[in-house]
Amino acid sequence: MFRMSGSIQREGKTLRSCVSRQEDESLSRTRHVMEALREISEYLDLPVPIWLSKNIREFQRKSRTDFRQDSFLEHIPFDALHIEVIEE
Repeated sequence: MFRMSGSIQREGKTLRSCVSRQEDESLSRTRHVMEALREISEYLDLPVPIWLSKNIREFQRKSRTDFRQDSFLEHIPFDALHIEVIEE
């Protein structure tokens, strides 16, 4: 099972969070991540952020990243959307 958490952060505090669980073992890790991000964004009522080069590099190294205002086309009323793989 693939699990990824997502949380909205403002001034170092978590405002809302959730966990996405992906049961389909036939999907690639990339597909799991994309599906989980879509689910997290939907649950937290956010547009799906854009993966910038810095997000990709950080996620590949640490299995986590923060999406800030530059990853969203719309204004966001928080500092970052933090995502992190819990387990694979």
